[in-house]
Amino acid sequence: MIVRWRQAGQRFRHRCFLFTSSLLLLCLLKLLSVRVSVRGSSYVQPFSTYSPVQLRYDINCTAIYELEPVEIGRSLELRRTVSMDIDDSTTVSLTSDCLMFLHSRGYHTVTTQQVEQSFPLAYSLVVHKNAPMVEHILRAIYAPHNIYCIHYDQKSSPTFIKAMQNVAHCLPNVFIATRLESVQYAHVSRLHADLHCLSDLLQKDTAWRYVINMCGQDFPLRTNYDLVLELQALNGTNMLESSRPSLLKRQRFTFQHQLKSVPYEYRSIPVKTRATKQPPPHGIQVFIGSAYFVLSREFVQYIQSSPVARDFLAWSADTYSPDEHFWASMVRVPGAPGHIPYSAPDISDLISKTRLVKWNYLEGSLYPACTGTHMRSVCIYGAAELRWLLTYGHWFANKFDLKVDPILIQCLEEKLLERQRIIHPQQ
Repeated sequence: MIVRWRQAGQRFRHRCFLFTSSLLLLCLLKLLSVRVSVRGSSYVQPFSTYSPVQLRYDINCTAIYELEPVEIGRSLELRRTVSMDIDDSTTVSLTSDCLMFLHSRGYHTVTTQQVEQSFPLAYSLVVHKNAPMVEHILRAIYAPHNIYCIHYDQKSSPTFIKAMQNVAHCLPNVFIATRLESVQYAHVSRLHADLHCLSDLLQKDTAWRYVINMCGQDFPLRTNYDLVLELQALNGTNMLESSRPSLLKRQRFTFQHQLKSVPYEYRSIPVKTRATKQPPPHGIQVFIGSAYFVLSREFVQYIQSSPVARDFLAWSADTYSPDEHFWASMVRVPGAPGHIPYSAPDISDLISKTRLVKWNYLEGSLYPACTGTHMRSVCIYGAAELRWLLTYGHWFANKFDLKVDPILIQCLEEKLLERQRIIHPQQ
């Protein structure tokens, strides 16, 4: 009897050990996995094998580019039925091992030509969410001789902040801005975020020639090599929008605005008051544009040191969305490096190559229809717009979202890599 009890006890302890081991293994797999759902079913892929190849859709991007109806239909079906459950914590896990991160995402394979190395670029990335998308953007614009400043919002989630810090830790030419803003929509804090990065970039040893700013829903439409050739042709001038304001948009800077809480998406926005503003300092004529720019190093140095720029920035603090008139106006100031004369024609978003944005009220006239979805009148692109994006002539576009159409991101990456292999056949 005693022997049976001992044998039963041993069997019980053995079962407990197996159960505990299985539970620990299951938890480990849960932590180190990416889940992909297909019509309610799923499989788990070990994170240690994560790579841009293994998490790819079975789609023919060349057929998408050629607008073949069958493949376009397949992309729409895949987009509808397949969702990748990849969030900020996924990027934190991926970047926690720098060697694995650099190799799995191909940072170590990026090669450049001498013409690129002698013309380094700088980037200001003002971001606040969706770390996987930000990392895709960074990988698409990355070159080892360029330099990248990341400004994350102080309101961002701890997981997103950790992901950005990990990325900066793994790449020696990527850094976090030394001053961080709590960015509010249409507020001067958005302008300050870019200015902080520009100030930091000037302090770095890299002798970059042009700086480009991006947000977390942008994507490049050119390789670094092609972009360098176009920037060299600018010969020190700047590329950005600068147009005369309509009467409606003049209200943005002829009345004082106060930051107030609102019961919807943005929580706080600048609200127009009845108080009128004094005219801009130094006789500056106000032009409007967008927050996006491609600026020469000399122009940035001027912005950082000029009393005209300092006073205009202070004057703009209580206006609505000052980032949409600050750059557009300063580039017109006589004496600014590469300035555009006040008398020169308007430079619209269709002329400036800084950002291709598709507005829903212009679809069907200036643009083809959006094949993704819309957010605040702006198209979040779908895969069927791949050819249009790459052939329109702009250098970057907005908006993209992995959760709206990851196939488009995959195909853009593939087309840029194809172009890169033509430039660097040894890759």
